[in-house]
Amino acid sequence: MNVFMKKFGIILLLFSFFRGQMVQSVPYDHTASIEASVYGLFLQICLSNPMIPLYSGGVIKNSEFNVGLTDWTVPLGVQATVNRSSSGNKFAEARTDGQPSRTVYQTVQMQPNTHYSLSAWLQVSAGTANVMAVVRTPDGQFVAAGATVAKSGCWSMIKGGMTSYSSGQGQLYFEADAAVAIWVDSVSLQPFTFDEWDAHRQQQSAGRARRSTLGVVVARGTDGAPVPNATVTAELLRPGFPFGNAMTREILDNPAYEQWFTSRFTVATFENEMKWYATEGRQGHEDYRVPDAMLALAERHGVRVRGHNVFWDDQSTQMAWVRSLGPDELRAAMDKRLRSVVSRYGGGKVIGWDVVNENLHWSFYEGKLGPDASPAIYHQVGKIDGETPLFMNEFNTVEQPVDMSAMASKYVAKMNQIRSFPGNGGLKLAVGLESHFGATPNIPFMRATLDTLAQLKLPIWLTEIDVANGTNQAQHLEEVLREGYGHPNVDGMVMWAAWHATGCYVMCLTDDEFKNLAVGDVVDKLIAEWRTHPVAAATTDADGVVELDLAHGEYNVTVTHPSLVSSAVRTLTVDASSSSSENAIDIRV
Repeated sequence: MNVFMKKFGIILLLFSFFRGQMVQSVPYDHTASIEASVYGLFLQICLSNPMIPLYSGGVIKNSEFNVGLTDWTVPLGVQATVNRSSSGNKFAEARTDGQPSRTVYQTVQMQPNTHYSLSAWLQVSAGTANVMAVVRTPDGQFVAAGATVAKSGCWSMIKGGMTSYSSGQGQLYFEADAAVAIWVDSVSLQPFTFDEWDAHRQQQSAGRARRSTLGVVVARGTDGAPVPNATVTAELLRPGFPFGNAMTREILDNPAYEQWFTSRFTVATFENEMKWYATEGRQGHEDYRVPDAMLALAERHGVRVRGHNVFWDDQSTQMAWVRSLGPDELRAAMDKRLRSVVSRYGGGKVIGWDVVNENLHWSFYEGKLGPDASPAIYHQVGKIDGETPLFMNEFNTVEQPVDMSAMASKYVAKMNQIRSFPGNGGLKLAVGLESHFGATPNIPFMRATLDTLAQLKLPIWLTEIDVANGTNQAQHLEEVLREGYGHPNVDGMVMWAAWHATGCYVMCLTDDEFKNLAVGDVVDKLIAEWRTHPVAAATTDADGVVELDLAHGEYNVTVTHPSLVSSAVRTLTVDASSSSSENAIDIRV
């Protein structure tokens, strides 16, 4: 029995070792490419040849078509061939009689409970077309894995992904919404087990993006001599990563709601109370009493507020008196509204502005005032409040790839339009992704879209997170929140789970007694996890120096030493700019 147990123990050890090796076997690749505007450091990218496939193609064979259409299948009704560019690059070209145009497909063996990261490079024969990557799963479903605007004359990268829940043969192909030839090259489909995916975001991403190593120098205040063998500990006072929730006016006269909210969240977005229709329901009669009171409550508890919103581009949200205005009258009313709300809450009272809400999907102001209406609004807001980030807030960009209005490439194009408007070069712009997910979020697509939008080199926030009700709502919410927190380019997250006495928008965290529901338990678990960063007591070396590896946030750093009558306590902020080599903290005791 002892011999058996020893052998069994060795087998378990080897299994654990190789399992660990598998988790780390293929690092996730955040590489993405966009076409950026010609402005400042953002140069137009128009590639005459595609880049090499990520992961050497992953499970895709002949991913660069160097051996013709080997391993690819030409479906009925599709005419396909392999062409060569003037530089010698080979690519597949496919055309379908009728719409939508389809490409060749490849059959791959798919694994259950596996995330797949997808990428490819696309071009079309003429004009532009929306091109979607489609995976036919082993159980016969057709899953959209990504979409982009492909154009003639330039190669564009599509990046996305999907999850397979069953094993068997799957098929990957691309289709366009126009009668064009589709050019395809550098195709990649890389599988990751759920454990591998989690390891990437916990170690490769969050482990680096959310922490910094801080050098602390302890010296005597009298002569500046170093203090060796001093004990240094750090206590987290306030987490550095902003995490919040929507807030409603009911909080003003509900102490239980106030206690529940302010004990958890560091950021709030007023659900409706700062919007135009809430502050000027009748023309010329402004009333800011409710948002003023909500802001005062938030400030008392150290909760920062996002400005939501200056305007909303949705026709259905416009007041009747606004819809009735002619162009000149509308400009005057908008100018009054803009100056009123931005002057009132700008200058640091809010930490960001949703300037023209959802203006990829809607176009009320563009329809009234012309195609540059939104960039002009950003310009006006920036002139009044130039220090506060101006967000382009949109839904369905990160949630799912079948909404052609909101795909990442169109988000980038709209942001470039805003950036290139005369006078907007110095604006502090930011990416706002609402994140209203369906019952089963596409996590690989979410990560891929964040990779793509990170190429804008702007702050990224998930601004209105919720997950539709379903049997696994709590589990899926946890996946979304961990994915956001784990992505190195996400700078903050706000949920859209405001409490109402009459019920929540989509997702309730608590019941009416403010006792957690299942999704509320998930939120509390993650808050506790992200706030709990145990730091063992560290001892200074002979030069009075110690290095502390800390999650970003505000800390009380305590120094104790036998020569000190009492402990020395200093408050320090650790953020992405902190490093032991460049920002040593000098504590005099």
